[in-house]
Amino acid sequence: MTNRAWHLKSRPQGLPTMDNFELKPLDDRALADGEVRVRNGWLSVDPYMRGRMNDVKSYVPPFEVGAPMEGGAVGKVVESRSPHFAEGETVFHMMGWREEAVAAAERFNKVPPLPVADQEWLGNLGLTGATAYFGLLRVAQAKEGDIVFVSAAAGAVGSAVVQIAKAKGMTVIGSAGGAEKVAWVEALGADAAIDYKAEPVVQGLQRAAPKGIDVYFDNVGGEHLDAAFAAARNNARFAICGMIESYNSGSGHAFRYIMRVIAARIMLKGFIYTDYLPEMGDFYRDMGGWVASGKVKGRETVRDGIEAAPEAFLDLFRGGNIGKMLVKL
Repeated sequence: MTNRAWHLKSRPQGLPTMDNFELKPLDDRALADGEVRVRNGWLSVDPYMRGRMNDVKSYVPPFEVGAPMEGGAVGKVVESRSPHFAEGETVFHMMGWREEAVAAAERFNKVPPLPVADQEWLGNLGLTGATAYFGLLRVAQAKEGDIVFVSAAAGAVGSAVVQIAKAKGMTVIGSAGGAEKVAWVEALGADAAIDYKAEPVVQGLQRAAPKGIDVYFDNVGGEHLDAAFAAARNNARFAICGMIESYNSGSGHAFRYIMRVIAARIMLKGFIYTDYLPEMGDFYRDMGGWVASGKVKGRETVRDGIEAAPEAFLDLFRGGNIGKMLVKL
């Protein structure tokens, strides 16, 4: 079978274009001792990957120009020279953007024994669900009775935050762009939803949360972060997950109300879900239970074929997804 991978052809300026990507075959080779060959079935594309296209220091190394790109993926073992993996086992790993992954066994993880579809390990039971879980419950220390504001609430992480917060007895206000996305956020159980395309976020949040907010889960930055500062109650906690509004422009932060961080004693903390890897057992227990009971539901925007990966990625910045954006191989 073929094994093609998307390579970074050049570093983008602003929003990437197809000219920054190149689909090329990878050399086929025999496995060495301790290695595994996995045929990918599902690829994840996520906003954080945009930062890896820049040659800057961050929490993960940048993609190298001319080299294969990487991202979350789930697939089946088709060949193994490791005693830890057998043919046919389902694994998840970070060698996406390609049809087949070949590497040392340590780079693959067996999926836990839960009766869910393979792609769930890239969504609510994967990186996005874990980001929502740890960001809300560990970083923001959200608890029953809190009023929670979530930006990009129709996205993969944001929609999980909405549902986890409701499962834990919180009041939730979500922000999304457009009537369809707002309706889905409300269907997930949000107590109120703001259409940021129809009204300024500051005014919308004042209307939806007249008593203010205790927790803000930030996926967007910019105007949403401003609105959260304006609405924050004393001792509010902000979990800063992503600032997608600035990923391609480098701007978008007005900070008109940042002075409230002092008077309201606001706590802001950036985080990455891998900070909490030792607690993944808690995540699988809780999220597995919520998924099984229907308290947490997923929604997917799926594109077909390895050829679709770059456009699927770019659509994250165009508002082209509801829920988790996936590429099915």
